[in-house]
Amino acid sequence: MSDAPFDPGLQPERTLLAWKRTCLALGVAAVVAVRFAAEALGPFAAVLGAVGIAAALASYLVSARRYRTAQAALKDTGRIPVDGAALGLLTVTLLVTGAGAAIYLLGAS
Repeated sequence: MSDAPFDPGLQPERTLLAWKRTCLALGVAAVVAVRFAAEALGPFAAVLGAVGIAAALASYLVSARRYRTAQAALKDTGRIPVDGAALGLLTVTLLVTGAGAAIYLLGAS
């Protein structure tokens, strides 16, 4: 690791903005999945959509918390803390959206 002091540039903020866009896109995908699957799956589609939206929102909140934690840690120690919670929640969102799409495809045929 370099002994250079922490550069409070815009890179951490750009990373947070990328997380925001990704979480928003996954939340919208969950809503669209509910829209198309509602006729075939009934109330189960709404449950899948709610879980997908909740996971996308949780991913965003965890990534925002991680941004604040990383900024503070970089200023104090110069090291970024390791945390995979946001990525895990994002994976759950993708799996729920994919499961809803698969169930829709199987139910529609």
